[in-house]
This record gives sequence, C-alpha cells and structure tokens, in this order.
Amino acid sequence: MQGQEISTREAWGSKVAFIFAATGSAIGLGNIWRFPTVVSQNGGAVFVLVYVLAVAFIGFTVMLAELTIGRHTQRNPVGAFESIKPRTPWKFIGYLGMITGVCILSFYAVVAGWAAGYIFKMASGALKGKLTAEMSNKIFTEFSSDPIQVFLFFGLIMGLTIFIVSKGVKKGIERWTKVLMPVLFLLIVFLAIRALTLPGAGKGIAFYLRPDFSKLNGTVILYALGQAFFSLSLGMGTMITYGSYISKKDNLVSSAGWVTFSDTFIALLAGLIIFPTLAFSGQPGNVGDETLAFKIFPLIFPEIPGGQIFGIFFFTLLTVAAITSTISLLEVPVAYFVDERNWSRKKAALVIGLFTFVLGVPAALSTGGMQFFTKIKVLGLFAFIFGNISLAVGALFICIFVGYIWGIKKALKEISSGNPRFKLRPIWVFSLKFLSPIAILIILYFIKTLKG
Repeated sequence: MQGQEISTREAWGSKVAFIFAATGSAIGLGNIWRFPTVVSQNGGAVFVLVYVLAVAFIGFTVMLAELTIGRHTQRNPVGAFESIKPRTPWKFIGYLGMITGVCILSFYAVVAGWAAGYIFKMASGALKGKLTAEMSNKIFTEFSSDPIQVFLFFGLIMGLTIFIVSKGVKKGIERWTKVLMPVLFLLIVFLAIRALTLPGAGKGIAFYLRPDFSKLNGTVILYALGQAFFSLSLGMGTMITYGSYISKKDNLVSSAGWVTFSDTFIALLAGLIIFPTLAFSGQPGNVGDETLAFKIFPLIFPEIPGGQIFGIFFFTLLTVAAITSTISLLEVPVAYFVDERNWSRKKAALVIGLFTFVLGVPAALSTGGMQFFTKIKVLGLFAFIFGNISLAVGALFICIFVGYIWGIKKALKEISSGNPRFKLRPIWVFSLKFLSPIAILIILYFIKTLKG
C-alpha cells in the first residue's frame, strides 16, 4: 500500500514552483521584523556579515539534509524517518516536527492577523495624521486586546491557509505561491526604494551596511547563529515534506542554495526598508520587538509623502510573508494524515486547521483579551518553546540522523541524483557531522540569552 501511495504522490510542477514554495515557507515575519531587530541590538553591519556566513555554512547544510531525506523517502517527516529506520524511536523526531509546526502556526497566525488588521486601519484612515507614541500604543493595545477583532483576522488567516492547503500541492500551494511570492518581492523592492529615497536614509544605511569590527564579540556571533538557523525554519520537517514532492531529476544542491539565498536576500532587503525609515524618524538603530512594527511605523508613515500608501503596502507585505509561511506550517501535519492515515487532503486541512485555531485561542487572548492568558504571556511562551527550542532540537537530530544513522554515503547517493558533481561535498559533510551540530548545541546552551 505504501508503494502505491508513493507512486501516486503529488509533485511540484517545476523546480521554480518548489523554490517559490520553499522560499515562501522560509520567508516570514521573522525576515521582515525580527531580523532588523537583532541587527539593531547586536552591532549593526558586523552582525549582518556574520549572519550571512552562518547561513551559508549552517543554514544551507541543514536545508540540504532535510530535502535529501524528503526526496529519498517521498514521505512526511514521520513516515520519512520510519521508512529509513523502521520500528525505531527516530520517527518521534518527525512527530516533534509536526507538533512544533502546529504550535507555531497557532500563535503565528495571530500575529499575521494583526498585520491583516492594520492593512484595514491604514486604508480606513484610522492611522492617518500625526500620532504620538502614546496614541499609537493605545491604538495597538485596543486592537490586540479586542477579542472580536483579533479572532476575526486570526480566523481570516487560518481560513485562507486551510483553503490553499486543501487544494493540494499543484492546485493549492504551488498556484498560490506563484502569485504571492512575486507580489511579496515587488512589495519589498518598492518599499526599499521608497525608504532609500527618504531624507536622512544614509545614516540608516551606514549603520546597516558599514561593519564596525570593534563591535564583534561572542554575543554577536551567538545571535547571528541563532538568527541564521531560525530564519530558515529548519528542524520541524517542513523541508522534508516539501522535499518529498521534488522530482528525482532535480538538483537538490541548487534547490537548497536558491531557497537559502532567496530567504537571506529578502531579509537583507527588509533591512533596507526598516533602517532608512527609522533614520528618517531620527532613530537609526532603534528597533524593538515584533509588536513595535505596529507601534513605531504608524508614527513614521504620516511624515512620509504618500505615507498612507506606504503603510498599506508595508502591512500587506507582512501579511503576504506570513501567509506563505502558514501554508507550509499546515502542510506538514496534513501530509502526515494523508500519507499515514489515508485521510483526504480536504479533511486533513479542515480538521487540523480548526484544531490549530482552537489551540491558538490562548495566544490570541494573551495580549489583553483575557487577564489570565495575558499574565502568562502565552504567545511569547509558545514562541520561545516551539520557535526556538523545538526547532533547534529537531535540526540537531536531523544532522545526527543523516550524518551518523542513515549515513553520509546513502545521503550523497540521493544528492547525486540530479547532481552527479557535488563540488561542495567535503564542506557539506564536515558541516553536517561537526560544524552544524556544535553550532546548534551552542545555541541550545545559550537559549535563554536568545529569548529576548
């Protein structure tokens, strides 16, 4: 029965379709907001330099490992580990990834809902005119603590995600990402060009792109490792799942390279929006947590010619980036129930989507909607546990599994299908077996530091 399922399994229509979908999965709110945040707090341009190196040596390594497992088995994360090492505990790494994805989706869709809500606020003129910091903070607090508004937009994001995933790989994920990714790219390029033409933008660019090596220290390196790893959303089986839809003829190395490059490029472009805009407002390196995207920028938009349009596009960018990630987060557990439990795709998407919505209720109420959940800070707690610890643990075991359990020779044999000349082979093997696991262990050891 398994063989029949594999032979009729859906596949990407083209390599470009996979790159769009996988890049969309990696690109999210973290690229648009968290990346500039950690840049601002950790030395500016010197952090960017270390981050790019970390992505190249560690992010690419784990990305290729996941894609290799996925294409070799043509299964979801649970089925993939079970296929290679049947009746062993390794399948629980797949379960961990699936649970991690659902839990991340439960709070991530809430924040995506905030972004969608702010599109309407910008368009309606609710954020028009000169605002004080107190006024902007009050507007966000009232919005995020209003259960009706929060659940409306949370439900909108989840509903759209369920709809897209239920349509399948080609008619759903592929079709929509072919639209969403070009839109995302055009939005971010437009916003970057507009930001770079603002008065005083040069100060922001200097902070962002001119390294000051006197600021290089252990903390900067730690944060760069963490951001490089977390920004690619590795360790929860998404790339195993997406890799399972890749043709044997495709070049896995170039596919992993394109996704890694595209994700990093978008993050770098986001910085060209954030820092020149902040410099225009007189605060070139002042970036806070993710909620400040909804507090600081509404103060700046009225000062910019055409600021309302800028604001609408900015929050549309956040929403589109978020949706390309929510699709992949839901696809992982859906693929499991389709592969292993023989559920129909529509049933799996609907049941898991509704379950995730219910699971996200505490996070949705944790920013003022209900005192109990607000006091616990459920959204932040979920983000820390599942967005940091679970991902790191999952990626660590993937490196160990491919490097030592399944075996380098078998992995390289799979990679050679579509790429007989793997010139980076020695570097990838060294990184997979030694460099990446050590880097991830360092991240896990200092995980409390990364919580901020």
